[in-house]
Amino acid sequence: MSEVLKTIEKRSSTRGYTAEKLTKEEMECLLRAGLQAPTAANRQEIHITVLDGDHPLLAELEAEKNAQRGLSDLPHNFYYEAPTVMILSGDAGFGWSALDAGIAVENIALAAEGLGLGSLIIGCVKDAMLGEKKEYFAKAFRFPEGYEYEIAIALGHKAVEKTPHEYDMEKNVSFL
Repeated sequence: MSEVLKTIEKRSSTRGYTAEKLTKEEMECLLRAGLQAPTAANRQEIHITVLDGDHPLLAELEAEKNAQRGLSDLPHNFYYEAPTVMILSGDAGFGWSALDAGIAVENIALAAEGLGLGSLIIGCVKDAMLGEKKEYFAKAFRFPEGYEYEIAIALGHKAVEKTPHEYDMEKNVSFL
């Protein structure tokens, strides 16, 4: 089995990280993986905003998410205290940006696994990012003009291990 297939097979969402920061080399590898992802019509329109896990904007986003959902006193923030969070945005006027961002974030997740790091692909802040504070967050996260939130990913060294999910080939696949 190829190394890529082994990496895909063992990757799972990480919901617990050490405080250890990513190295410059790890960060560059992850960013390259995301930026090398294919995009529709080769538009290469995905933008990545990188934040340390203790950045105050992440606390603001957490508060907005929780306020919209009527939540409080959660045991973890939306990125499970990961030391790095990447927010992917795309051209709001291009119909394929969400798909392109999904491809990029999966590349990042697989690269993280290949480096022995954990990752958690995050969609739960979408309503907060696209709600009443959409323009505020777009500016604060330095999205290019006309861009909006697509997806996010938490990254760091694993503090917990999780068995990858099982699947049912017969249920989830149809052959014609």
